[in-house]
Amino acid sequence: MSLKHKGSLSACRGAFLPLLLVVTTAAFSSQTQASQQLMTEVDARAAEEVRYANFHQWLSEFRRYAANQGVSEATLASAFDGLRYLERVIELDRYQPEFVRPIWQYLDTAVSSTRINNGREKFAAHRDTARQMEQRYGVPAEIIVAIWGIESNYGSNFGDFSTLESLATLAYDGRRRDFARNELLAALRIIDQGDIAADRMKGSWAGAMGHTQFIPSSFEAYAVDGDNDGRRDIWGSIPDVMASTANYLARAGWQTGQPWGAEVALPDDFNYAQTGHKSSAEWAAQGVRAVSGELPSFENAAVIVPAGANGPAFIVGPNFRAILRYNNATSYALAVATLADAIAGRDGITQSWPRDEAPLTRDDVRTLQQRLNNAGYSVGTADGIMGPNTQAGLRAFQRDQGLVPDGFATQSLLERLR
Repeated sequence: MSLKHKGSLSACRGAFLPLLLVVTTAAFSSQTQASQQLMTEVDARAAEEVRYANFHQWLSEFRRYAANQGVSEATLASAFDGLRYLERVIELDRYQPEFVRPIWQYLDTAVSSTRINNGREKFAAHRDTARQMEQRYGVPAEIIVAIWGIESNYGSNFGDFSTLESLATLAYDGRRRDFARNELLAALRIIDQGDIAADRMKGSWAGAMGHTQFIPSSFEAYAVDGDNDGRRDIWGSIPDVMASTANYLARAGWQTGQPWGAEVALPDDFNYAQTGHKSSAEWAAQGVRAVSGELPSFENAAVIVPAGANGPAFIVGPNFRAILRYNNATSYALAVATLADAIAGRDGITQSWPRDEAPLTRDDVRTLQQRLNNAGYSVGTADGIMGPNTQAGLRAFQRDQGLVPDGFATQSLLERLR
């Protein structure tokens, strides 16, 4: 071989060796990644198997506990044989939405034109039953129908999770295990009493059941056999659904003949820091007036501004508080109240919501709380929740800034706190 060819061969070898090293390194790296991925999958499967084994061990122990509490073996067998751990329930339990949803967005969905029209159709279809329950419990028929609409969209979406599987999963691995454990035992008692079969006990991932989303302990306390068939069936009997809903509100303090409240106009110098209840006459003396007609005659009422001074205001009485017993959220109670008004043909909210205000994320609220604390307005732990302490601190800041002290958090206030 000539020296020329030898040089060429050496050059090729010199060029080939780095390429070979790159290919070999890439192959090794790929094999390493594949091995790591395989080990991760093996570890995940092993952890899942341990979790499931521990769950079934816990379930066996709870089964013995339920038996000691008087639940029959037949019920325990129908409830627990083949019962599964639901990973999806834990995912939903731990999910925290990024944005704090503004009340007007909630009402846009909860009291949409479609839901109003469907509510009127359901009212017409079940008018006799709704009026019968109104007579029996003193709760207006349109309120009963409105709760049905808000809770499950008139039965079209009350969930297809097994209540037993959801509650067992939450009792084993959820954030509120003692609560779920007590609800699971209540669910077993309901089955034991013959109200519903285990495989028909369906609802939301959190354990709320049937058309009007009773948790098991609420079912035990308030569910009613409205059709007199010997069972309380909030999954399949509309008379039972309506009777149970009306009974719940009646027991929560519903006052027959009184409205839930009314939309009001407030004076420019209104004190938004007031948290107590006053009579309608006392509110009127402060310049509060009804947007339409006269103020309802309440002995004990509050004025609320769910979106601050730039949004609608309402005077609310005992019946609004009864709705809050069903679900302790102002947005929920206002949705039920205004949906009921719409179903009955009454006027809706006339004042505009501050829709140009961008919603705060939970991180935004935490930042707001931290900045209030740093500025000397003590609001406690920065937890991302607009509680009473945060609102009080925000009102103090607004007052010192010459703003309307309504305690309503906005992006502009967050920026001002910089």
